Amino acid sequence: MGTTFDLGAISAAFSAAALDPTRWDAAMEVAEKATESAGALLFDLKGHFPRIPRSQSLEAAFERYVEDGWIHRDERYRLIPFLSRRGVTTDLDLFTVDDIAKLPYYQEFLSPFGLRWYAAVKVAAGDDFWCISLQRSIERGPFAPAELVELNELSRALGSSVAVARALGFARAEAGLEAFSASARAAIMVDRYGKVLLVNPAAEALLGPSLQVRGGRLVSWSKEATDALERSLRELLWVRTPSATMPPVALPRVEGRPLIAYPMRLGAVSPNALAPCQAVVVILDPDSDPQPPEAMLRSYFGLTAAEAGLARHISSGRKLQSIADELGISYETARKHLKAIFAKTRTHRQSELAAVLARLAVAPPR
Repeated sequence: MGTTFDLGAISAAFSAAALDPTRWDAAMEVAEKATESAGALLFDLKGHFPRIPRSQSLEAAFERYVEDGWIHRDERYRLIPFLSRRGVTTDLDLFTVDDIAKLPYYQEFLSPFGLRWYAAVKVAAGDDFWCISLQRSIERGPFAPAELVELNELSRALGSSVAVARALGFARAEAGLEAFSASARAAIMVDRYGKVLLVNPAAEALLGPSLQVRGGRLVSWSKEATDALERSLRELLWVRTPSATMPPVALPRVEGRPLIAYPMRLGAVSPNALAPCQAVVVILDPDSDPQPPEAMLRSYFGLTAAEAGLARHISSGRKLQSIADELGISYETARKHLKAIFAKTRTHRQSELAAVLARLAVAPPR
């Protein structure tokens, strides 16, 4: 018996997307065409995640799916047990044709877009549980038994691509965390559910009685602050087109001024829904000395290593003689470096320079 679908094309598209996450939407276009469907999406079956790869033909339907709340009333989630056991499932595994004719999900949501029939293809690796959702029109009719046999073969072939995508996504998250560490910024990477994945040393140093990682979540001793942070992360992660950076959240401490948390998405770390890391919380401590990293000063202003080292100390507001003594250089050498720093940063007084450097030190990365 010959094959109906070009399964090789789908496997190749998934392999390419695993290596280049910007190509997941393109992989859905290939899946749509190769299976003669009206559209294709890649769903996370552990949660109703609104930012998922999808083919262009389903853009309007998916927008309605999210904005009208069908994402939380999707009858097809009831098919997950069939999908888990068999690798492939369709509407007819649970519903009769008469059921479909009565259910609002099919009649109120799908029918206006000319859609009705569906097949889900399990894509699993380790703890990840995704499915390719293949949509068919009312006119085309449901997937035939022979087609489902082929799709079951596809299910077994795609797990490796998801495993590769997850491994590479985790590597990107680790690299991103190292970048924050290099700039002495406290950063905590979180997954699509807001659970903590990675914590860098600067963030670990801020953990204690006032701020903890408990049950996999970042928790303040203040319930109000914890709730505010949870709301911010939920909006960042679950709104279909969120801002890249959320407003800061104050995290009170038992002693000292509150920490300031900036939840944000990083395109280089989480370019698609399959990446384990979906956001980062950058935490600033207003009680710490505001000292921007030397690498930033050399890059931004063209300072030499000696000038950048002096500038970092000046940002603390200390006197030049004290800084010179600590650095082991003469006062005259320090004055010479300071004059060059003034010229390169377009400042004229030490207090003005300290203000500029302090803003660099506390501004969250974008």
